[in-house]
Amino acid sequence: MKKKLLGALLGITMAAGILAGCGQAKDNGGNTGGAVAKARTLSEIKDAGTIKIGVFSDKNPFGYVDSNGKIQGYDVYFAKRLAKDLFGSEDKVEFVYVEAASRVEYLKSAKVDVILANFTVTDERKEQVDFALPYMKVALGVVSPDAALITDVAQLKDKTLIVVKGTTAETYFSENHQSVKLLKFDEYQEAYDALLDGRGDAFSTDNTEVLAWAIQNKGFAVGIESIGNLDTIAPAVQKGNKELLDWINSEIETLGKEEFFHKDFEETLKPVYGDEIDPENLVVEGGQV
Repeated sequence: MKKKLLGALLGITMAAGILAGCGQAKDNGGNTGGAVAKARTLSEIKDAGTIKIGVFSDKNPFGYVDSNGKIQGYDVYFAKRLAKDLFGSEDKVEFVYVEAASRVEYLKSAKVDVILANFTVTDERKEQVDFALPYMKVALGVVSPDAALITDVAQLKDKTLIVVKGTTAETYFSENHQSVKLLKFDEYQEAYDALLDGRGDAFSTDNTEVLAWAIQNKGFAVGIESIGNLDTIAPAVQKGNKELLDWINSEIETLGKEEFFHKDFEETLKPVYGDEIDPENLVVEGGQV
């Protein structure tokens, strides 16, 4: 039932997003103008022998450090494949941990070659970085305690909603629901800790993430499974780094022929979601939404 409901909601919001010309527009992180350091070209990356990829370290199941201290997740699985196809070894990737609000800045300052950190494509971000073809689609969700479950956005009026700075959730609620009080954090773990100890009434971020978190945290549920437009998630490079961008786009198209992202889903997301989410509602193959 939950899977069918999510699928239906995603379908509706996807249509709305396309008609609206792709939704949420404001990025709150790192919008400091042009590049402050020149990014490495694809040729320079090859010469260096490793590629630097920015990922989350606290956003399970997309990018997180597990109990053994190893970086795991859907984005990480993709990053390792890029390294393998570029250098012949998935170990030739240097992971750089980023926060939501620092993703743009890390590209502009050339601290990383690529961002693979659940980076939603928005019009404003496109003015600051170059996005490759998408590999995932997502909307926003709201998780709250079972004892005071939020099932409609109207219930959030004058209540405290937890968000992470620099995310589409912060932008969406700031622009569309100003009666909701926002409690903002830099890191996802801080946000979830705040929800657990009752500093907020609910938490909003990507629906794929809150659904996974609620499954793993008894006493909480996702009362709003889809809100806002359906957006796409894509790799990003420093603006103007065309050689690297073209190579990533070619990779995504080639990987689509082997349904790589379905395999990624099976390896990294299905162990968390089980049958709660149909991969067709999340996975994008070959960059074709």
